[in-house]
Amino acid sequence: MKKILYTTAIVSLLFACKSEEKKQDSAEKQKKEEVYEIKETTSKNSEEKENHQLRSISKAQVAPEIDGLANDSVWQNLEWYQLDQKWVGEDYTKEDYQGKYKLTWDEEAIYILAEIQDDILIDQYKNPFKQWWDDDCVEVFVDEDNSGGEHQYGHNAFAYHVALDGNVVDYGPDKKPHLYNDHVKAAHKTEGNTTIWELKVKIYPDAYQDENNSIKPVQLSAGKNVGFALAYCDNDTSKTRENFIGSVYVPGEDKNQGWINADIFGTLHLEE
Repeated sequence: MKKILYTTAIVSLLFACKSEEKKQDSAEKQKKEEVYEIKETTSKNSEEKENHQLRSISKAQVAPEIDGLANDSVWQNLEWYQLDQKWVGEDYTKEDYQGKYKLTWDEEAIYILAEIQDDILIDQYKNPFKQWWDDDCVEVFVDEDNSGGEHQYGHNAFAYHVALDGNVVDYGPDKKPHLYNDHVKAAHKTEGNTTIWELKVKIYPDAYQDENNSIKPVQLSAGKNVGFALAYCDNDTSKTRENFIGSVYVPGEDKNQGWINADIFGTLHLEE
């Protein structure tokens, strides 16, 4: 009788172990499927730019004249936006730098009025392809279809460095700097420590090719979203820029991402 009970106990134990193994296998399989689904979802979402700093920009009935005077009627009642996010460099004082800007648009371009208070302007590199980011300059970031993503050596988006001498530089797909003076028209006037910049920025699609002049800028219309950020390179007495101040907050320690990743751009919503 004891032998029968002992055998029965062993058989029951074996069935229990197998049942537990099946539960564990099922749980492990479900866990793997859940992880796979999370990875797929995360990967899919990462391809879509998040529309942070979404701003509605009103259309200009009459386009401003690009002369650095800022006396056009279109600018008078538009909102000022702050250019105050430190991307590179140490803390700065208000005496050293302050910046703000306005925006408008028409079918041809996006227009920028920037007011920069900078006590020292530096334009030490006369070669436009040498350390162009280390002189005082305005940098305009645009992403025509607001898709975000990498653009360091491509035209998925543009990072136009607009120098004091008017040259406009960005990297091309060949990993070399190019002049894009026909993409951005700029003018500035300085009085005391204040420089007024006016810029007309044509918006080119990601199909743009440096060697193909037949690709034209897009015609803008109400309802369109455009990826956008603005920045200012400030250098007072150094061989390299001392500060890089942007228009959008960039999370993390490395905030100098605009020239690489269009995901950090804000979004402009064009309206009538």
